[in-house]
Amino acid sequence: MLLYLKSQLSRDQLRKKNAYYGYTERYYGKNIASAYFILRLKGGFRFVGQSEWYRADWRGRFSWDFLQYKDTQMEEVDMSHTVITYSGLQNLKVQKSLRTLKLQGCPEVDDWFLAGLHIFQDCLEELDISHCPCITTGGLAALRNLKGLKRLDISSLPKISSPGLVVILLEEMLPNCLITANGYKFSPVEIGGVEEEVEKGVEKAILRRR
Repeated sequence: MLLYLKSQLSRDQLRKKNAYYGYTERYYGKNIASAYFILRLKGGFRFVGQSEWYRADWRGRFSWDFLQYKDTQMEEVDMSHTVITYSGLQNLKVQKSLRTLKLQGCPEVDDWFLAGLHIFQDCLEELDISHCPCITTGGLAALRNLKGLKRLDISSLPKISSPGLVVILLEEMLPNCLITANGYKFSPVEIGGVEEEVEKGVEKAILRRR
């Protein structure tokens, strides 16, 4: 019972951290709401046309100078090692100029999350989902929506089977993308099984978008 209560409390806290920042958006605008969400999760970002990065320190403190960029969208977002979830992704959906998204080592980034990235299909060029423990081979199928990707890092995904063939299939889906896949032991397997798993992932991604 105690373990269940602790688990429930943890999930409740996770939901609160990834809640939609509608109140902030109403009073300060969409871009500020996105910025505040990122900093609250101890992430970082850079606005379009600016060289400065805004980040929270290890205590969660940050500068409020970003308030001056109410009408400026983001070009790069780094949410690595944060607890961002699919729900939290909704706080970034207005960033239509986002070129780079880093999600390295995010424990809550899963197949459902990858399916949600279609909102950036017209802008995203670089994506890092390395070291994310919940991503499976089937979930990677949703990345076929990101036709503008130029760089993709899928290194060290523990649930990926047949990584060599997965890379081949991703290269077919995203012919203009440079794929990085470090941290695997490559071995020959039947491609049919991997293709079937990827196709199942595509079907799931389509159903989720309906």
